[in-house]
This record gives sequence, structure tokens and C-alpha cells, in this order.
Amino acid sequence: MFDSAEDALKYIADHDIEMIDLKVAGIRGQWLHITMPARTFTQRLFEHGVGYDGSSGSGFGTVESGDVAARPEPETAFLDPFWEKPTLSFICGTVTADTAEPFAEDPRTMARRAVAYMRASGIADEALMAPEFEFNIFDRLDVKNDPYDTRVTVRSAEVDSDGTAPAIPTRGGYLRMPPADQLHDMRSEIAILLGEMGVAVRYHHHEVGAAGQCELEVELAPLVKAADQAMLVKYVAKNVARRHGKIATFMPKPIYGEAGNGMHVHQKLDRKGQPLFHDPDQKNYANLSDTALHYVAGLLNHGGALTGLTNPSTNAFKRLVPGFEAPVHLFFSLANRSAAIRVPRYAVAPQEKRIEYRPPDATGNIYATLAAMLMAGLDGIEAKTDVTAGHFGPFDVDIAKESDEFLSKITRLPQTLGDALDALEADNAFLTRGQVFPQAFINDWINIRRRTDVREIATRPHPHEYRLYLDA
Repeated sequence: MFDSAEDALKYIADHDIEMIDLKVAGIRGQWLHITMPARTFTQRLFEHGVGYDGSSGSGFGTVESGDVAARPEPETAFLDPFWEKPTLSFICGTVTADTAEPFAEDPRTMARRAVAYMRASGIADEALMAPEFEFNIFDRLDVKNDPYDTRVTVRSAEVDSDGTAPAIPTRGGYLRMPPADQLHDMRSEIAILLGEMGVAVRYHHHEVGAAGQCELEVELAPLVKAADQAMLVKYVAKNVARRHGKIATFMPKPIYGEAGNGMHVHQKLDRKGQPLFHDPDQKNYANLSDTALHYVAGLLNHGGALTGLTNPSTNAFKRLVPGFEAPVHLFFSLANRSAAIRVPRYAVAPQEKRIEYRPPDATGNIYATLAAMLMAGLDGIEAKTDVTAGHFGPFDVDIAKESDEFLSKITRLPQTLGDALDALEADNAFLTRGQVFPQAFINDWINIRRRTDVREIATRPHPHEYRLYLDA
């Protein structure tokens, strides 16, 4: 929104802004925020940031050395539509509290280092990405998680019709029209607010899932900006739903038997304004350049490890199962939605040529997710990895109908979070090149997810276990 701190301060004074909200992404990926009166917001804060305890909530640092600071970035500012008082929000980088240097384990800083590594390599000067956002809007969701009372109750008017609109059947929601689609106006409100914040929305629609599943797509943007915009999409969707007395969730698999929520990521590389993924000679599959095919090979070659960052929840692997258009095997194909990498058939012009990596979901830290994919793709380019050598395709087939012998030759995605973290632990050298991902961050990430996700779920009785084993 602003080119400089001076511009921001002038705007605050000229437009009677009363409050400043500073938003920072913690290690797990959720926004945290600090709010202060506009009269106390000075030039110095753009240089040194606002200090906070990084060991509490955000996951930055230890208790004995947890002081960090949220440093606002002028270009990220937006008028926040969800506060009563006129509020200007800034997305912040995390810096050290004493020296104001970028904090090494801040994922937003790591995303910037990934872009810097790419530019230093000479391969490209811009990585353009665009996640697709799938999410559910429920009328109500109540969770009880006590030792003697464990249950989840979900209510959706699109499934439990009040008699004024047809109920949407299971997995029957794709592109549904009102009145069956009861969320059109809410999605439009989300899209309009995002546009006012500078996020270019391509379109929105009802997704496959019956219970209020929505999709919203945005235009390609430079990597760090694309990650910032992803945070905005989640923020706006959740708060618009709350404004209407509903709840939005990006949880990968909230409803058994329904389509899950992925976050497919479109991506391409440019150099000096020229697209690097288009093959001008049209000699390669899907008119992908050699650079693009090596990038694809890098993503697929490191696909198992990537899931430890791009799908870091136990729930994620309830989505990555056969039969729901979610990828299960690591291969690429043209327009094939069972592939881990789809080459969009409609993207034929040189500037439009891109690939879509389909395994990720929104439970990860978006900065780490995008940075990790870029580093995997760059590794494939630098090593000139042959995409056909790893039996990564292209396979233009319905993978679910292929023989066991055929499937046995294709690498499968990890089937549990534990498997994904094991893969990340075994294969992370491509991430630490150029010190993009600190080894300490990777180790901490793995240990935290094993402790707070894998173990916590593994030690809790599941309601379905009562049906299976109560009369054992």
C-alpha cells in the first residue's frame, strides 16, 4: 500500500487512523497480532519493530532467549475491515529484539532467502505462485474433547435443509447454483474485501463438498507476496464467516466421506520478464521447457520430504486417499487431477505456462510451504534431474484403474504424518542450501510436530474405535 514508512505515517495522520495492528505469522502458520494507538506509532518502529515474547505462542526462540520484534513492512499495509475503530494493519517480519536483524528461523524470512538463493543461482529472478484456496463454511461446529465426552457436531444448512432449498447430496456441490448454494453472497463479500486489500481474485465457486465447501482462486504473484496474500485470504474468509454467524475452516478433511480441502499451488519461473516454463520449440510434453521438466522432477523427487512441511497435520493424510481427486502418487500429467503435478491444459500461452503442485493443504506455514517447493524445484534444475528416470511420468491415465504392478513402480506419497516427518528428516539437504532453511528450524519443526500432533492423536481414543472394539 505504501512505498515508504514516511508515506505510511502521512496516511495515518491524514486519514484519522486510530489504531495500528501488527500481524506476524508464528512457526505453525497462524497470524498473531499486536495492536497499538496510532499516536504511538513512529518511524523508529519501522526500523526496530515492536518487541514481544517469541517463546509464547509464536514458537520463536526459547523461554530464556525468546525476545523478538515484529517489524512492519510499509508495502503490506491495508485498512482492516474487521475492527470497530479505524485501523491500519501491517504484515510484519520477525527480527531480533536487540539488533533488529531478520530472525533466522522466521519462515517469512526463509521465504525471502529462498528467492535470494534463486536469484543468486542465475536460474530465474522471479518465482510466481498462486495457491488455490478450498475451505468449508459451516453454520456451526461444536467440539468437545474431554476424557469422558469426546464429540464433534457439525451443522450445515446446505445439507440439513430447512425445506426452502434443496439439500446438496454428498460430493454433489461442484459449481452448484443458488438456492442450493447458500454461500454465494458470502464468497462475493470475501472476494470484494480481498480486492480492496490488493489481492487479485480470479473467481470463486462452490466446491464438490456438500457441506459448504468453497473455492477461491487468485492471480499469480511473487513468492513472498503470494504467501502474504494467502494469510489475507484465510483472515478474511474466517472473519466474514464470523460476521455472518458462521465458521470457516481450511481443515483438510473435516467431514468423513466428503471431498477434502487442498491448497494446490500454481507456479512458474521468469527471468528478465521472460517465461522459463514454456517450450518455444514445442518438442517436449505439454510444451514444457527443459527447465520446467527439471523443476517438476525436483518437486517429485523430494515429494515425500515436502509433505512434512506442506501437509504437517494428521488430518492432512485423511484427505490424501484414493477416490477424492486428491493425489496419492508422485507423478505428473496434463490436466490429470489424480496427479501430484498437473499441467493446466488451458495455460497454453508462453506467459501462462505453469505447473500445479496438488498435495499441499493450508495446515502448514505458507511461507515455509512455498519456499520449500521452490527449493525442491531449483534442486531439480541445478541437478538437471530427469523426470522420466524416477518413473514420475507423464502418465495420462486414471491412476485408480491401473494394475498393482503399474502402481508399484510409482512413488507413493507418505500415508501418515509420521511417515512424512521421517521423509523430511532423511531428505532436507535441498532446503538448507544457502542457509535458506536453518537446520535448527527443520529439527525443531519435526520434533514439535511429532510431539504435539503425531503423539497427541495417537494416544487419544477415537470415537470410531468404540464402534470397532467396545464389545471386544
